[in-house]
Amino acid sequence: MNRPVFPKRVVITGGMPYGNKDLHFGHIGGVFVHADIFARFMRDRLGRENVIFISGTDCYGSPIVENYRQISTSGEFKGTIEDFVRFNHNRQIEALKAYSVDLNLFAASGLDLSGEIHRQLCGEFFKRLYENGHLIKLSSPQFFDTKYQVYLNGRQVNGHCPIPGCSSEKAYADECSLGHPYEPKDLINPTSALSGEKPEMREVSNWYIDLEKFKSELNSWANTLEKIPGYRQFAISSIKEFLELPAIYIKQDHSDLLAELSSGNELPPYKRFDEKNKSIKLVFDTLEKRESACAVLSKKSVRYRTGKTLVPFRLTGNVEWGLPIPKIENEQNGQNEKLTFWVWPESLWAPISFTATYLKKIGHDLNEWKKWWCSDEAQVYQFIGEDNVFFYSVAEMSMFMGNQGKHVTPTPADGELKLPTLIVNYHLLFFDKKASSSGKIVPPMARELLNHYTADQLRTHFMALWLGGRNVAFMPKPFNPNAKEKDADPVLKEGNLLSNVLNKAVRTCFYTTQKYFDNQIPVGEVSASVMENAKKSILEYEQVMFRHEFHQAMTIVDNYSRNINKFWTQYFLPGQPISKDNPEQRQALIDAFHMVRVAMLLLHPIAPNGTEMVRDYLNLGDNFWSWDDRYLFATIYDLMSDDPLSHKIKTLEPRVDFFPKHPTQF
Repeated sequence: MNRPVFPKRVVITGGMPYGNKDLHFGHIGGVFVHADIFARFMRDRLGRENVIFISGTDCYGSPIVENYRQISTSGEFKGTIEDFVRFNHNRQIEALKAYSVDLNLFAASGLDLSGEIHRQLCGEFFKRLYENGHLIKLSSPQFFDTKYQVYLNGRQVNGHCPIPGCSSEKAYADECSLGHPYEPKDLINPTSALSGEKPEMREVSNWYIDLEKFKSELNSWANTLEKIPGYRQFAISSIKEFLELPAIYIKQDHSDLLAELSSGNELPPYKRFDEKNKSIKLVFDTLEKRESACAVLSKKSVRYRTGKTLVPFRLTGNVEWGLPIPKIENEQNGQNEKLTFWVWPESLWAPISFTATYLKKIGHDLNEWKKWWCSDEAQVYQFIGEDNVFFYSVAEMSMFMGNQGKHVTPTPADGELKLPTLIVNYHLLFFDKKASSSGKIVPPMARELLNHYTADQLRTHFMALWLGGRNVAFMPKPFNPNAKEKDADPVLKEGNLLSNVLNKAVRTCFYTTQKYFDNQIPVGEVSASVMENAKKSILEYEQVMFRHEFHQAMTIVDNYSRNINKFWTQYFLPGQPISKDNPEQRQALIDAFHMVRVAMLLLHPIAPNGTEMVRDYLNLGDNFWSWDDRYLFATIYDLMSDDPLSHKIKTLEPRVDFFPKHPTQF
């Protein structure tokens, strides 16, 4: 089996939670656990010094402003908006630690050193896009509350999403709760969150990046994704939807009016397609023609929806709680002075700021981040949810390419900003519903789950869910009002492998060794069949981790771990006497410890707490986890720093578990 080739250095990022909330189960189970498992595997595979795992609190944006306004007005929170963000940032750190998510840095885009570096990098990033000719300034309508005489930020406007087929229960000024972007004027039934009245539309000027200029390069990039092993096909399809020609959807009821408008040349040229859902699709060859058609249909009071396509991506806004954009030459009359970065674009390059912050904290130069983001020897992996595919694909890749110069390519030369690899997960449902902090189904907080499960139990369960292939229901029995006492808990399926099957096998090895072999693992050659099966499982595991098929990795661990007990019971039958002079039993113990070692190696990224405890009781060093060729297929004796004939394991006291159950499960 040919082993996959990994980069020499990697950056791994997890999606950034907003600074107005604690983490719920979807943040942990849908993104952070998978990112952490991959980061831990890569540390074992490449060495800790070659992996940077970062994320952070998204400190800016209208959701935070609106939430802070509500709770400060009600008296629920005393302090500034920065205090509010810091409070939530600290809560997020606590939740991640409780789940053993081992980030090199969980930063904050608006706080402390990471905030300072992020502000500086934002200015540099914006100026490069401007100097390279990729920015345009456009006037567009923004919602204005006439009662309070203020412009409304994104989350201070509520309505219905105009994107065809969208199931969002709540839409805001320019994106819905599912992350679909659209023009504010297309929002259906807008209402001000301040006054409860319908706001006016007033023209404001902002900076945009012209995504349509990158269409050829985006198409080329999307096509190359098909050749990457394990790349999520649904993510590629979603990306390509945004690369389609501009389109309008209207009901068949307007067919006669459409014919009238077309015969009178009132509409720009288009191609008509009659959809199965009884709508008419009008496809235009340019965005300008589609916008012109929209204006005509609006005058005729025709309700329509626009399809996904490349539209200018807004970089700035006028939310006071935001990073100010840098001064640009030739800008007249201080037009930029009140503009701040819109939260989405600055959050897309925030991981670069966080990488720079981490490297600065450990003593490196501020520009050291380029060795991780711009080198042919390095690769960035971004873990995200499917709601955010547009932002991390079309928008981010365009901005990253735009930093190259006037002429761009999806395959830049060494030293230029590289395009990250996206690892996209489907929704983690709460039972059979999509839970959202802003929707009808409110998700349980991540820390609530730890009142019923251990972190290792939850990590193994989330790992086993195939979020790379479909929406998956998370069905914790303690949160199911219809569950009967005799019903099994679906969440414990994988946890029982740890606390029952594997825990029993490892404890038996330890107790047998300390009782009959004076705490010394008997020295001898591991059976050839055991060595071969171990090597096969290690290589299969490496392949599926390379393809990011995490559920398959859990399956490999499951099968391998269960074989330890099957193997053990062949030589240690109930009631059968045990003797260190019995050659078959001695060999069985030698082989069983090798199987334990391999099971721990494979399980280490998934269940770090229990596996680290096993390594500690074996009295072995960190090379126990190494995938270096010197150690990967080695026996347990090769990992001992002293003579195997004198090496002793630690004494395991009675009823001590490596993979304990949660107290509520007894």
